[in-house]
Amino acid sequence: MPMREGRAASPGAGGGRARTRASHSRESVLAEAVRLLDEAGAAGLTIRALAARLGGGPASIYWYVSGRDELLDLAADSVLAGVLDAVRAVGEGDPIDDLRTIGETLFDAIVDRPWLGAYALRDTGTQPHSLRLYEKIGEQTLRLALTPTQRFHATSAVVGFVIGTAADMGQELPEVVASGQMDREEYLAQATAEWRALDEGEFPFIHHVVDEFARHTDRGQFRAGLDLLLAGIRLQAGA
Repeated sequence: MPMREGRAASPGAGGGRARTRASHSRESVLAEAVRLLDEAGAAGLTIRALAARLGGGPASIYWYVSGRDELLDLAADSVLAGVLDAVRAVGEGDPIDDLRTIGETLFDAIVDRPWLGAYALRDTGTQPHSLRLYEKIGEQTLRLALTPTQRFHATSAVVGFVIGTAADMGQELPEVVASGQMDREEYLAQATAEWRALDEGEFPFIHHVVDEFARHTDRGQFRAGLDLLLAGIRLQAGA
């Protein structure tokens, strides 16, 4: 990768040599940043920690990013590049079904990475793959009988629902589950018992859905919500 202009260090007061370029690549920096984020979350990703993982000093990271915010945006974008590749061929079938495919692929990429939801499509000016992914979603609405305003709102609704739901479902596990004191089924059973113990007169809706809550899965809940959203878009398009 060519050297960025304006990045060479000025000689020190004693006439020291200019800083030499880091030996690792931009791709290796972003790949290691993603690994660190997967292990420690956004709080664990610092320029110093990343440099140490790569075997250099902080200055070696600044060859490729201007700071931590840009690093986070580019790390997220590098993950979304894989989503874009996975859905690149989508666009020849029913547009609603294609929106569903893109939405589910994006959901799967985010739900297992609690850090990713906060940075996905956060700054499309510096996230080229995010911008292309947003374009890919929007292009499916071009195949529906919608106005520009309706297409903008439909695309925004799909993006917001998928990222928001994935970020919520992918958040850190409760301490009792993370520590191994309980598995997911035991934790869900405890929560279900607490719901059943509520006063039915005060919480009629909770008692009405408690059996559904007891057997639900996060992915099933997501898909049901996405289906409701897409059904609304299809209805609006008169398809």
